[in-house]
Amino acid sequence: MLSSKVIHVDGVFLGTAIMTGSLNTLRFYATHESVRALHNACMSDFGALYAQVKSLFNRSRMLTPQPA
Repeated sequence: MLSSKVIHVDGVFLGTAIMTGSLNTLRFYATHESVRALHNACMSDFGALYAQVKSLFNRSRMLTPQPA
């Protein structure tokens, strides 16, 4: 691991983007259940990775019933 960046949306910690040594690739380490589908996903652009994680998280919030 060369470096990492925390990914959170609306104060919820979703995981970490880890910079690997191979071709400056970012690997996503998911810590929140709503974004597990992206665990170990690799991308070269942090902005694109963040956008995918945020989108999946927001979709899961819309589908999850909120307590009354």
